[in-house]
Amino acid sequence: MTQENKKIGVGDLAPAFSLPDQNGKVRTSEEYLGKWLLIYFYPKDNTPGCTTEACVIRDAWGEFKKTGAEVVGVSTDSIESHKKFGEKHSLPFTLLSDSDKKVVEEYGVWAMKSFMGKSFFGTRRTSFLISPDGKIAKIYENVKPAEHAGEVLRDIQSLL
Repeated sequence: MTQENKKIGVGDLAPAFSLPDQNGKVRTSEEYLGKWLLIYFYPKDNTPGCTTEACVIRDAWGEFKKTGAEVVGVSTDSIESHKKFGEKHSLPFTLLSDSDKKVVEEYGVWAMKSFMGKSFFGTRRTSFLISPDGKIAKIYENVKPAEHAGEVLRDIQSLL
């Protein structure tokens, strides 16, 4: 079951979410209204690209806080996996567990992928910058993990 063809675009209301974080606390999209929010979807905890992306955002955390923006990482990994990943890399932002894959499907990032000649469904590395009024301001596809935080910060600052 996939909604690979589901497309949401800039200006659309961001799909709502209600997911447990790395501590088991349910977090909802409503708590982020009124702030800029980067919701970034990534394939898997503790893999090279995902670790790079998370650590680059961590290293730019002070700059994100200066803009008033929040950051939420989402993958289909378990709460326990997120807790270990967050602690191992001292991540200061929220990681959400979408183990039932509802939110990745709502955002259209659950898709057919291929790696080393094998095809499978997985999360496409995609981010959404959501404005304080809950609308999608920018979509980042084909994210380059090492450059992503800087790109998002420049966009937030240009939109403030």
